[in-house]
Amino acid sequence: MKNQIYVFCILFIGMQVPVSGQVDPASGGRARSEELVSAADSMRREYRFQEALELYRAAEEEILDAPHDSASATSARDSLLLEKIHSRRTMAENGLSMKQYVSEPVVVARHVFPKEDFYLFYPMQDRSWRPVPNPLDSIPGHKFVNATYFPEGSTDIYFSAEDQNGVRNLYHSSLEDSLWSVPALLDESLTSSGDEIFPVLSPDGKTIYFSSYGLYGVGGYDLYKTERDPSTGTWGVPENLGFPYSSPYDDLLYFNTPDGRYTLFASNRGCPPDSVAVYVLEYDSMPVRRHIEDPGQIRRIAELAPVDDPSRMDTGTGAHDGIQENVDMSRYMAKMNEVRSLRDSISIYGQALEEKRLQLQQSTDRREQEELSDEIISRETRLPALQDSLAKASESLRQIEMEFLFNGVVIDPDKLVEQADREVVGAATNYVFSKRSLGDSLDILVKEPEVKFDYSFMVLPEGRFALDNTIPDGIVYQIQMFLLSKPASVAQIKGLSPVFEEKTATGKYIYRVGLFRTYNDVLSNLNTVKNLGFRTAFIVAFKDGEQYPVQKARALETKIGKTGHYQVRIVSPDESLPDLTIKAIRQTCDKDIAKVSEDGKTVFLVGPLDSEEQAEKLKAVVVISGIGDVSVVKLDN
Repeated sequence: MKNQIYVFCILFIGMQVPVSGQVDPASGGRARSEELVSAADSMRREYRFQEALELYRAAEEEILDAPHDSASATSARDSLLLEKIHSRRTMAENGLSMKQYVSEPVVVARHVFPKEDFYLFYPMQDRSWRPVPNPLDSIPGHKFVNATYFPEGSTDIYFSAEDQNGVRNLYHSSLEDSLWSVPALLDESLTSSGDEIFPVLSPDGKTIYFSSYGLYGVGGYDLYKTERDPSTGTWGVPENLGFPYSSPYDDLLYFNTPDGRYTLFASNRGCPPDSVAVYVLEYDSMPVRRHIEDPGQIRRIAELAPVDDPSRMDTGTGAHDGIQENVDMSRYMAKMNEVRSLRDSISIYGQALEEKRLQLQQSTDRREQEELSDEIISRETRLPALQDSLAKASESLRQIEMEFLFNGVVIDPDKLVEQADREVVGAATNYVFSKRSLGDSLDILVKEPEVKFDYSFMVLPEGRFALDNTIPDGIVYQIQMFLLSKPASVAQIKGLSPVFEEKTATGKYIYRVGLFRTYNDVLSNLNTVKNLGFRTAFIVAFKDGEQYPVQKARALETKIGKTGHYQVRIVSPDESLPDLTIKAIRQTCDKDIAKVSEDGKTVFLVGPLDSEEQAEKLKAVVVISGIGDVSVVKLDN
């Protein structure tokens, strides 16, 4: 059936290509590839990772098999698409691994809030969320992060902020006399090419929970935890919390309540674009994880419905303060919140139902069609119960209002709505979401960091020579500008940065600019250099610091892109990897390190790696560092 899906997609997409006029073969391959990626993304969001993996591979083959003009913008676009496919393919591979560790938490309550202030409904210290920009986080505009958690009286703070490349990382700062220390990155293993946001320190100071877009995950922001090594004070390799906490959507702000009763986190799965749902779960210090193969079962668990009966979703009663402390008003407030909550639930439930109907219309897989049909019928059968509950609750609310009018009680609607916005009742457990207030703007003094040299290719008002002329290992491209008999001046490099200087055996000086990891990247900047007056500038390549023919470097790039994917599996006797092992891994590769539990053992997975040779080299390095139980695993292609 999986092969049938692939064949259909190819045929269907092929019909979209015009039959008349000139058609660029490369453009046609790209269009088919983008259609396959879109279909694979849908599979991945449905937890059908194996099928998604096959479609990603087919999309990759469409690009690689199409004719290319390496000197055109088409090639650059294809390179970006291949990078996107590789990233999504890794997510699907991660999903296959994570299916082995699925837990089923007890869901107490769920409610949908606007994404711009959902964190204010967490039971965290009041007035401790401080608006961005502030001295710790000066860059506003993130789609989720617009405040920093900074309780009054703090002497240590963990927070998320953008680096010079616009990527959010996790930082720590502590109070030193009247100044806060220069924010320092937590650890190399907690830093990825994507954003890390919403760090939460456990009350005992031993664990940090956070969300990441770039670590070992299945798409969007996943949830992770990292534990402090008491002997070194460093943070360990982050562990993905697994399904259903993490998902192919955005999962945010994991928090355990101080009383040890609840766990809260937020997710935009099944939510409108401007909202997230906050889930309240029973706290479980030792969750049971098991392997679940069926994507439909994982998907149902990941819905995190508070109760089996949809008529009770997100409803209930709770105590309210601040208006009139009498039985009638409390009854009215409770009923009003019940009506509002039921309306939200029906809206979300109906939206999810429409999405399933749309998926059914677009599906070509008979098995998927049958599963979707059964699920739609089940949902349609349960929806009237929700609507009936809303009708009854609305009628009860009208009756209470009539009683007020009959007794001459005047209701202030604005005040009631304000109170209702502040406290929203959860499921029928009497859990109440109380809205905290946003704190004052953060007014602290932070030490200025030392300015570090930026090796990114740039054109500046004044050019800069590289502080270190060493060429890093791996395939690296540069643009060679000129050869002089004496050292060049700043004026002669015309604003370029970083410019590398090499003195030859004959006493001449060679000047090259930039450090580029791909041919397409260096090619896209060649004209920038030429347009500054270096008309004879040309591309040169290096392999592990030594000059290397450009064509061979490009061939090696392509070979690496086409190889299979491997993973190094490390069974550690401890909860964390020794510092020596982590340093050995980082000296060998820059791949993610994922921490999982298997039959009571702590296992670390490093990858995906591009070749078996690279994986075996890493294995040997880990063994030398002192760990014996290490193996190489070939990932499914």
